[in-house]
Amino acid sequence: MSPLSCIDEEIFMETKSFFIGPVPAILLGQKSDRICLYVHGQGGNKSEAAVYAEAVLSAGYQVLAVDLPEHGERTDSAQFFPWIVRSEFDTVKSYLYQNWSSLSIMAVSIGAWFSMLSFSVDPLERCLFVSPVLDMENLIQHMMEWASVTEDELQTKGEIQTGFGQTLSWEYLCYVRKHPIKQWDKRTEILYADGDRLISREGIDLFARTHHCGLSVMQDGEHWFHTPEQLRFLLEWERSKIR
Repeated sequence: MSPLSCIDEEIFMETKSFFIGPVPAILLGQKSDRICLYVHGQGGNKSEAAVYAEAVLSAGYQVLAVDLPEHGERTDSAQFFPWIVRSEFDTVKSYLYQNWSSLSIMAVSIGAWFSMLSFSVDPLERCLFVSPVLDMENLIQHMMEWASVTEDELQTKGEIQTGFGQTLSWEYLCYVRKHPIKQWDKRTEILYADGDRLISREGIDLFARTHHCGLSVMQDGEHWFHTPEQLRFLLEWERSKIR
């Protein structure tokens, strides 16, 4: 099932494709003073915003989505590293605040962590996080355990390619430790699947309690919401939270 089959195709009648600096972007919806930035996860792209657009547009927002480095239509040499994404988001952020008075964020997986890293001190109306990476250091440590890699080995080699497709990086780990998410006081709703094998329920619960976030859990769901049943659950959740 295509994600696009879940939504009203009329939303594409008001679609603009353009660049914000080097970043490919799309803008959905009729003119509004409220904007929702969609931030995709690893392996995703800006066109996924269409899955979430119907409820957001119906609530009076426009939707802006961008391709992060090494994703979608990106053809430049920028890499999918947090210091690169954060720098690009500074440019995107400037564009957003110049053109809209109210900013919200919808982010998926690692897109949530990038959003917290980049917008922690900015005024946001609301945030909707789906299967969010909330503790990047903990996730990297788990990946090191899965790959049987020690910190000493990673520091010595700099980078280690794992058997499950991820590259472990000492520079990345050091950056994460130097930039912890200490402040997150935004109005935030989290959607989590109890079958998520990447993100622990304990970590989700702790973050939600600490930062006073709403938490919804889909039974028998997965990290990637993609089946017809999962997409229906996601869209109903979004409609209930964006009202």
